[in-house]
Formats: sequence, structure tokens, C-alpha cells
Amino acid sequence: MPIRIDDNLPAREALENENIFVIRHGRARHQDIRPIKVAIVNLMPDKITTETQLLRLLSNTPLQVDIDLVQMSTHKSKNTSSEHMFKFYKTFDEIKGERYDGMIVTGAPVETMPFEQVDYWDELCEIFDWASSHVYSLMCLCWGAMAGLYHYYNVPKYDLPEKMFGVFEHIISNPKHPLVKGFGDTFFAPHSRHTEIRAEDIEKVSDLEILAFSYISGVHIVSDKLQRRIFITGHGEYDRETLANEYIRDKSKGLDIKVPYNYFPNDNPYEMPKFNWCCHANLMFSNWLNYCVYQNTPYDLKDIQPL
Repeated sequence: MPIRIDDNLPAREALENENIFVIRHGRARHQDIRPIKVAIVNLMPDKITTETQLLRLLSNTPLQVDIDLVQMSTHKSKNTSSEHMFKFYKTFDEIKGERYDGMIVTGAPVETMPFEQVDYWDELCEIFDWASSHVYSLMCLCWGAMAGLYHYYNVPKYDLPEKMFGVFEHIISNPKHPLVKGFGDTFFAPHSRHTEIRAEDIEKVSDLEILAFSYISGVHIVSDKLQRRIFITGHGEYDRETLANEYIRDKSKGLDIKVPYNYFPNDNPYEMPKFNWCCHANLMFSNWLNYCVYQNTPYDLKDIQPL
């Protein structure tokens, strides 16, 4: 799909070099089509990398997508320049009068902390509450998924004895769900986290269903029955080298980190890692935009029914 983003956003050049269809604002204004409006609440430290990864995945259907990047006003980014944040990001106060077809809440490196101790937790809860009436379909990733499940359904997270780190095979538990339409029986996805959610807690909530899980990494995809809240514990948006970069970073800090599971050939970090999750990641995001958002969202966003 053509993604409509600021002409000067750093991700634009990278995406155009990959032959991904990025539409400029001037051209978009002359198309008589209402774009799908998607907000990305980016909680990851390296904003530019995450922007590029998610925009790449939102680029694979014929739909036009209008993107707003959102930051926490109660947290100052340490890994991305203030100039970039000021130029390309909006605060919640700047968007709360808007409505969106879809919203993505990313992961964040705060998972070992209790939710209430995260400095922007109150602001994120305000966004979650607002999204229930102003966003048609919400997708939450990794820590964002755990935060959303905790906020909406009081589903707890649990500390793991060691980091869940690598690329894991997953099983589809509901192949008829539109989010996994076109998937095979199994698929791969990366995980990089110190906490987990558990199936027994999800199964206590009648409004939720598990769409995919792994015998090793546990629950992966959860959806509400209306397909308006999607929770994904992994990182399908990751590039080929992302886990390798995390591994090198943690090793350089002297942390006790194992080689990512099922990632490097022969577990040799000097070999090119396998990139065996990209097709299903692209398909999942396309399915979300097409079936969970575009096919169901009202043309007039003022008609969104609150959850």
C-alpha cells in the first residue's frame, strides 16, 4: 500500500530504496480516496529503526495509509534526537481530538518493572482508555501487548528465569481468524523479552482468544472477539539483524545472554542469521489492515462505536 508520511522522515529514503510504495503528501491530496488513518505510539528507544520496520510492514496492500507518530509527553527519549522527535512526533494532547482506523502500540524496554512504576504508565492508560472510543482496531506489540492485556483485562505478566530470546516456531490455534488468513499450520516469529503472559490467564477472559502459541515461547497472538484489540508478544517487525544487534549489545555490557535460539546457523554469531519470519509478518500486518481495519471501520470515523 502507499504509505503517506512526511517527505523528510528518515524512514522514507530507506523504504524507497527497497521499492516500497511511499506516497508524498502532494500526490495524496489529489487522490479521491479516504486514507486509512493509523497512529503509531512508539515506545522503543531507537525510534527511527522502529518507524522503518513498522512502516515497511504497513506497505503491502493497495490501501493508502496516513501515519501519525506519537510520543509520550511524560518521558524524554534518550536514544533519538529531540530534533527528530519535535519534527515528526505528536503528543497525545495533539491527537486526542482525532479518530483513527488503527493504532499500534510498540514494545518498550521496561518489562521487568511493575506497570505502575513505568514513568509514563498513567499517560499510556489514558491513551488506552481514549482508544476504546477513538480507534477502531488497536494492535499492541511485546511489552505493549502485556500492558494492554493488563490494563483492559487485568491479565498479569510473569518474570522469566532467563530472557526469551530467539526465533520460535508457532502453531495456529484458530486458522479461520482473519488475522492469520493465509498462514500455514506453523510459522516463525522472533521474541526478545524477560516476561511472559500465560494461557490460563487468557482463557479466563471470555472476550479473548489465543490465535497462535509456541510450545517454547508460549502465547504469541491474542485477539478480542470483535478483532478490535490485538495483542502480539513477539516482534514480527524485526529486521534480519535486530536480534544480532541486541545480542552484541548485551554481550558488550557483560550481561549473561545466550545466543538467540534458532537464529544463527549452527548457533555461530559470525554467520548470517536466518530471516524466516518476514513473510508471515508481512501477511499478518496486511491482514490486520485489510480484514480487521479496512473491512470493518466506518467511513466516517465519528461513527466508531466505543468498546
